[in-house]
Amino acid sequence: MATIYYEKDADLSAIKGKTIAVIGYGSQGHAHAKNLRDSGINVIIGHRGGANSKTYQAAKEAGFEVLSVADATKRADILMILVPDTIQKDLFENEIKPNLRPGMSLMWAHGFNIHFKCVDPPKDVDVFMIAPKGPGHLVRDEFERGAGVPCLVAIYQDATGDALKKALAYGLGIGGARAGIIETTFQEETETDLFGEQTVLCGGSAALIKAGFEVLMEAGYQPEIAYFEVMHELKLIVDLYYRGGLKFMNYSVSDTAEYGGLTVGPKIVTDQAKNAMREQLKRIQSGEFAKEWLGEYQSGGKNFQRLRDADAAHPVEKVGAELRKMMPWIK
Repeated sequence: MATIYYEKDADLSAIKGKTIAVIGYGSQGHAHAKNLRDSGINVIIGHRGGANSKTYQAAKEAGFEVLSVADATKRADILMILVPDTIQKDLFENEIKPNLRPGMSLMWAHGFNIHFKCVDPPKDVDVFMIAPKGPGHLVRDEFERGAGVPCLVAIYQDATGDALKKALAYGLGIGGARAGIIETTFQEETETDLFGEQTVLCGGSAALIKAGFEVLMEAGYQPEIAYFEVMHELKLIVDLYYRGGLKFMNYSVSDTAEYGGLTVGPKIVTDQAKNAMREQLKRIQSGEFAKEWLGEYQSGGKNFQRLRDADAAHPVEKVGAELRKMMPWIK
């Protein structure tokens, strides 16, 4: 069983009196910064864009001091790096690394750049992770209502001997310790996160939706009806999974739906599909996917854009855009 830490295991004094620089003010960045400030921690923002950017203006309007990443690094005791994976290496080499001091702490919310060795931190700084298992807006909303989003904690490098104390204190400061902070490693978090995104959450679910829509269309059914059956109603099922797992979902749907799902599901996601998942996991573990993705980004992302455009042009997207106009409440 995993080791799970709660509020009783964390002491905010481990980071009280220190300056935390949140690098990036997007979905996660704004939530971390606001939650930490509300917990009594001194927070500054390190921003890589110009003063006219939306995130810069949002941070200023929220009352934060906004500095360049280099200047924020010079001022900070702890850096939480929350910019996209693809830009972290250059940002680290050019603005962060030259300004690090022994005993500082480097934090991540996703282990990609550390695990795949895109970033090589000096040996005299702590390197650890607090990764909320939810989007930034949920991290903020749950904190404001007195709850929290579960987090993962991992220690990659403990130069000071206090890395875990500081990590748990940070997790407490953003509300994660209220729900529970699960111990992991940078390797485990990175590889499982990529696997989940690619095979189930984003890649697998989207491919299943498109395939189901196409089969119904080929059979002559109305596209609007097909959309509701394979896309719109998926949220209802996912919400049941979210609340109580597979058992609660089966309990909540009709016996007809449960029996059909139990008997037909394994015919759709077959051993062939599982073997494809296993192959993709190997590509993730070996670093092949990371190399491919970083190479795609560095070459200008033409293939990425082609894939985006193809997805946007799929009939299920066009039908859905029209049907969602009938449902203003979903916004």
